[in-house]
Amino acid sequence: MRNKKSLMIAMAAAVLVSVSSFPSYAAGVNAGISAVFGDNLAVQTNLNKTAETLSMTGGPEAGTTAPEVQAAPEAAVQEPAAPATICGYTNLGVANVENHLNVREGAGEEYDLVGKLTKDGGCEILEAEGEWYKIQSGKVTGYVKGEYLLTGEAAAARAQEVKTTVATTNTQTVYLRTEPNTDCTIWTAMPEGEDILVIEDQGEWVKVDLDGDECYVYSEYVDLSEQLPKAMTMTEVRYGEGVSDVRVALVNYACQFIGNRYVWGGTSLTNGVDCSGFTMRIYEQYGIYLPHKASAQAGYGTRVSASEARPGDLFFYSNGSGINHVAIYIGNGQVVHASTPKSGIKISNAFYRTPACVTRLLGD
Repeated sequence: MRNKKSLMIAMAAAVLVSVSSFPSYAAGVNAGISAVFGDNLAVQTNLNKTAETLSMTGGPEAGTTAPEVQAAPEAAVQEPAAPATICGYTNLGVANVENHLNVREGAGEEYDLVGKLTKDGGCEILEAEGEWYKIQSGKVTGYVKGEYLLTGEAAAARAQEVKTTVATTNTQTVYLRTEPNTDCTIWTAMPEGEDILVIEDQGEWVKVDLDGDECYVYSEYVDLSEQLPKAMTMTEVRYGEGVSDVRVALVNYACQFIGNRYVWGGTSLTNGVDCSGFTMRIYEQYGIYLPHKASAQAGYGTRVSASEARPGDLFFYSNGSGINHVAIYIGNGQVVHASTPKSGIKISNAFYRTPACVTRLLGD
């Protein structure tokens, strides 16, 4: 009987020695037990009790406990962080100029203009080439002089100061109304993809500023976002059918003032004009004298269809009750006009709102 008890103690001791001799195996067993029971502390306590029992029966080392082994924690999987953006730009540049910043086709002043970035306009900086930056803003990609562009923290701080909330139309035809309901007069219609300055988000309706006038658009038909002004494409008028020297000269003269101030009632191309003050002063340079009111200017010249418009013709727009805005057609489906105090003199799609009529003042 004594021999049988001694044999059992020896076998138990052999098991403990073999396990402690192979720590990786012990760790695997302990980790497996932990995975099943989910409680390392309870498992360790059971192992200790087993060792104590063996020591009481004359085990190899009285008081020996199984080594504490913990399963290695799983490595945390981290998703790559998305680059921080400011008003949609990841490498922001902000035009630090009084009026506008020329965007050129190449990195040098000898290259043609492809667009203009207005004061506080935003752009994505694509690369640096000497003292020039290649940028992308709106539909314009080109080069600007680096000394006129804020970057880094300075650009981010400036963007926070000047950014505005913009409503972008997301439906083929969007109606702007005089009141926030569908029973009132339609102010005008706008195509998809046009931006409008937001005055107030009222929930179901959004109050917006269209060329200095307040109107309303149904919230489902626009997407709201915080934006900086974008660069405007610069269309050079080419000689050809229906484009006379005087038309080319007038359009190029008008575009020199892009980025200058809008002032209600103003008549100064450098210190501030409103829409009719702008057209009045531009045409004055070419011997054509117009009154300082958009609706009155529509009575001058010859009416033509919008599809027949030539550079230098005037586009008039209505607010639903009468003509309240005028712009100069510059070709390729674009107009230049004094829009709002926020945007100043700018280039827009000629059909950014439905034209009420088009008139021709210049001879062919």
